[in-house]
Amino acid sequence: MARNLYSEVTGRILADLEAGAAPWVKPWRALGHAGQPRNGATNRPYSGVNVVLIWQACQANIWTDYRFVTFKQALELGGNVRKGEKGTKIYFVSTIERTEEGETGEDGKVRRIPFLKEYTVFNIAQCEGLRLEAIAAPATEQERDALADEFLAATGAAIVEGSGQAYYRPGTDQIAVPHLAAFKSREHFYCTMFHELGHWTGAKHRLARDFSGRFGSQAYAGEELVAELTAAFLCAEFGIDGDLRHAGYIEHWTKLLRSDERAFFTAASAAQKAADYLRGLALAEPVAIAA
Repeated sequence: MARNLYSEVTGRILADLEAGAAPWVKPWRALGHAGQPRNGATNRPYSGVNVVLIWQACQANIWTDYRFVTFKQALELGGNVRKGEKGTKIYFVSTIERTEEGETGEDGKVRRIPFLKEYTVFNIAQCEGLRLEAIAAPATEQERDALADEFLAATGAAIVEGSGQAYYRPGTDQIAVPHLAAFKSREHFYCTMFHELGHWTGAKHRLARDFSGRFGSQAYAGEELVAELTAAFLCAEFGIDGDLRHAGYIEHWTKLLRSDERAFFTAASAAQKAADYLRGLALAEPVAIAA
């Protein structure tokens, strides 16, 4: 029987959610590093669902580095994967082309059918003898906060501080948040800001995100998951200690993932697009982003 990779990955995420924990919450500070997981050979950041899967693996194995390589890359880097080490599965979407036969027997249109490809990668802690570049020392707390403020300003979002609660209002296209002093930490403030900024990207004149057809009555839970993952990706990029603001949504997300095995892939992909969109707005201005 063919493996259902979508179902397998969803099962991994569900296991954490059903245990009352979201695998994308605060892994980077716990690991001692800021930034997205990345390929140790190419230095290219992983994206979408793979970011969460790698965070999950790092937390489970208490790995203190977020870089991973394939078995072949370990050899190319002058080292090797230690005997007996178990790899981490990550996934990329590929397509196959099929030509449909027309009604009269002639070749019809070409259909591109997406499917998942599975790869096995190893944390560099599972390897020996690798020739890798040293990781730059993280910036100080104050520098990270300053960069986050510059990033928020560079997006051009209309942000009003001093509200009694945090929300994005589509009608006025505004984000409202309480004053920073109302939060229990600066980290909570920025995580909340990034969450609402995630909602802001979904407006019709931006990324035009609409889950009403895909998720039906659970569209709201899907959009909240996108905003939460967007915040997680941005918190990791800026070295901010992310936190789950909406713990009550775990039950809704669990229900959503149980009913749709591709829901997490959809949400993670949408969150990656949101983070990339915001990064693109910021990089239009001369704003430095934490490595």
